[in-house]
Formats: sequence, C-alpha cells, structure tokens
Amino acid sequence: MPGRQTCPACQLIIHTMDKHRYLELKVPPLVVFIVFAALMWLVEKAVPLTGFALPAKKMIAGGVAAVGGVLAAAGIGSFLRTRTTLDPREPGKAATLVTGGIYSITRNPMYLSLLFVLAGWAVYLASPATLVCIPFFVAYMNRFQIKPEERALTSLFGSEFEAYCGRVRRWL
Repeated sequence: MPGRQTCPACQLIIHTMDKHRYLELKVPPLVVFIVFAALMWLVEKAVPLTGFALPAKKMIAGGVAAVGGVLAAAGIGSFLRTRTTLDPREPGKAATLVTGGIYSITRNPMYLSLLFVLAGWAVYLASPATLVCIPFFVAYMNRFQIKPEERALTSLFGSEFEAYCGRVRRWL
C-alpha cells in the first residue's frame, strides 16, 4: 500500500521471507500447524507467569476449535464435490476453481480452520503470550503457501480467479 510505513523489524522479516522462495509450497500446511502448536506450547512453558485461570477454558477452546473443524469439513467437502486436488503443494493441478459454498465467504477455509484450532489451543493454554505465535502463522501461510497458490490459480484461471479475489477475502 503506497505511503504505508512498516516497522524495521517487520521489513527485515518480510525481506528474509522473500529471499527464501524455496520454502514455497514445500512444507504441508498441517506440518506448519503442528510446528506452531508446539511452539505455542513451548512459549507457554517458557513464560508461565503470563498464564491465568480461565473458567470453562476447555469448553471455550473446544468451541473455537470446533468452528475450525466445520470450516475444514466445508472446504474439503467442496473440493471433493468438484473433484479437484486437495494437495496444497500442487495448486497447479487444480481442475476447477471452487468459488461456491464456504468459498464464497473465504478463499482459504482450510487454512482458516487451522487458525481457529490454533486460537482454541491458545485459549486452552490460557497464556496470552501464546497469542504472539498466531500472527506469525498467518504471515508464514500468506507468504509460503497462499501467495504461491494464488500465482498458480491466476495462471490457470486468469481473470476468473482475479474477479473471485476481488469478491472474496483471503482469510475473512
């Protein structure tokens, strides 16, 4: 965005991410999710003083994670119905541009589902320090998974995909 200032640390992270194109579409999103969930657990252990008692934390965490489950099921179901690839490492093999159902609300319901499950995990851990990991998960997914997928889908579906991007947001 023109005129928008970015902090120097953010600029360094973005520059470093851009230099490492070899990570694009290489690490399966489920592995990225597991790494970030483990990192959140480590953060909670390393910074235990930030934890707090949260009544009904299991119920709240389960509810947030369940929303993630519903989003994942809806996204996977849409892909299966249209018989297109589910392999996030091979977006160039997409047979169909899926834009209906949950895909009319978010372009990435399966990645959004992982975000919801991580948010539920943060609630379960009851440590605000773990929330620091969530923006880094989003940044990683945007840079190394979603943007390369978008390039592949633009190549495959051209203006149809570009119009879809204009109608539907990447996350929410």
